[in-house]
Amino acid sequence: MSSITMNQNVKKTVHNEVFVSEGKTKLSDLWKKEDWLAVWIGFILISVSAVSILIGGFDFSAAKFDTWGNGISVFDQLSKIGFWAALVRTFLVLGILFTVGVKLRGESVNQYVPAYIGLFILSVFVRFISAQFTLNRYLEWAFWALIVGLVVSNTVGVPKWLKPAVQTEYYIKAGLVVMGFSVLFSNIVNFGLYGLGIAWIVTPIVIIFMWFFGTRVLKMDNKPLVITVATATSVCGTSAAIATGAASKAKKTDLSLAVSISIIFTVIMMVFEPIIIKATGMSELMGGALIGGTVDSTGAVTIAGTALGATAQTSAVLVKSIQNILIGFIAFAVAVFFTTRVESDASGKATENHVTAAEIWYRLPKFILGFFAASLAASFIFVPLAGAETVSQINTVLDQYKNWAFVLAFVSIGLDTNFKEIKEQFQGGKPLVLYVVGQLFNIVLTFAAVYILLSGKFFPLPHLV
Repeated sequence: MSSITMNQNVKKTVHNEVFVSEGKTKLSDLWKKEDWLAVWIGFILISVSAVSILIGGFDFSAAKFDTWGNGISVFDQLSKIGFWAALVRTFLVLGILFTVGVKLRGESVNQYVPAYIGLFILSVFVRFISAQFTLNRYLEWAFWALIVGLVVSNTVGVPKWLKPAVQTEYYIKAGLVVMGFSVLFSNIVNFGLYGLGIAWIVTPIVIIFMWFFGTRVLKMDNKPLVITVATATSVCGTSAAIATGAASKAKKTDLSLAVSISIIFTVIMMVFEPIIIKATGMSELMGGALIGGTVDSTGAVTIAGTALGATAQTSAVLVKSIQNILIGFIAFAVAVFFTTRVESDASGKATENHVTAAEIWYRLPKFILGFFAASLAASFIFVPLAGAETVSQINTVLDQYKNWAFVLAFVSIGLDTNFKEIKEQFQGGKPLVLYVVGQLFNIVLTFAAVYILLSGKFFPLPHLV
């Protein structure tokens, strides 16, 4: 989107400009604002998925492409009626939910529907090629989603009719709410203070270090880009970048750049970090925790941890899961920090003395509240009442809906990204330097925490099943 939309509460230039709000909230925001709509979409998916498992009687599972190649014929799955039924179900469920949201926001349904169909077809292509044996083993579908979008946008260009469906934040916010149901607070208990020490102490330090390095040493003027790259590096890549980008009002080009750098280095680290860890003779417990704390993407963490062994995989996923819980806290902190300290009024004077609690509430990404609510519901309602195994079954259904929402988002990022714009944003390569230096600092600090907590020389080792 490149048009300018105005109302009495918000004045915003959607594509590459900043957002200016007056801090006013209306009851109608609950069904007209993108953040709240993402919350309702996420909870509808969670609710229906839970009913399908707890009560049964209908299949609500989303489509998933099985691995093909290396002796496995692609037609083995494509010839099954169940697969096509699940694919149609996925298309209709997400299509109806997102279209209703578009209608409630006052946008054209007639323009959105054909655009959504085109975007979904591109997403199907992404899921298909990323399920190929070699690609599935070494590269995540997120990488291919971005690449497919980039190829289209930087070659033939994005057709005008497709642009109404290119709504990155809309899809990924809904996906993040769904993801919240899988981030159980019980994970903290399983790994205890070990995971907290690795994930919750190191991460804020890395963010603060990268903020000062980017703004003071590199002297980067684009502060939303600095904080977005910092959180993408230290927390969990794209998800953290999206949440922080929304909180800091980052431009889409900032988000594209941060996500692009993160994905590129995630692939590199996913492949080479396990090799280096093996070469050093590090234990699986320590190696997995190091991977969980330094590799950006949860999926990449799982793959890299698996390369070291079962214990490493468990350790890596636990650290990353505990780290993921920080998304909401960090997004809130960034929203408050940018609102009260970073932004300036027209005269250049800091607005910290003019910011009210209402303005902070207005600026807070509401989908983060949905993320927390989903996590709390899963941890303290569903697990006690239905059991961890049942919650796991619900998450099996939700995981694919989350992945499809993310694929729609990542393809949208690619479609909305132009290499010329990214080149301009590199500012002499400073964002790349920021990421590399920050990631090296992250690795060193995480290793120090892992060594202290999990080497067995200072504390008894936790038992992981």
